[in-house]
Amino acid sequence: MASANEIARQKMAAALTEAEAHKIPADVLGRAFLEEVLNLYRQSRPLGDIASELQFHIDNLDPDGDQVFMRP
Repeated sequence: MASANEIARQKMAAALTEAEAHKIPADVLGRAFLEEVLNLYRQSRPLGDIASELQFHIDNLDPDGDQVFMRP
């Protein structure tokens, strides 16, 4: 059985291939995916929870920096 991450990776790879065929830059596709993720989150999560989730990822952007493993 596929995990959520495996499904997401497969869909992203397929979307990147399709975007490349349409000459859409990867970062533009990424912004579109982020917008769709935020739309999905807004359907079932409070804004503060979404902001906390995003802040956690912002705080851990640097792969060489200290990693914070637990959200507040």
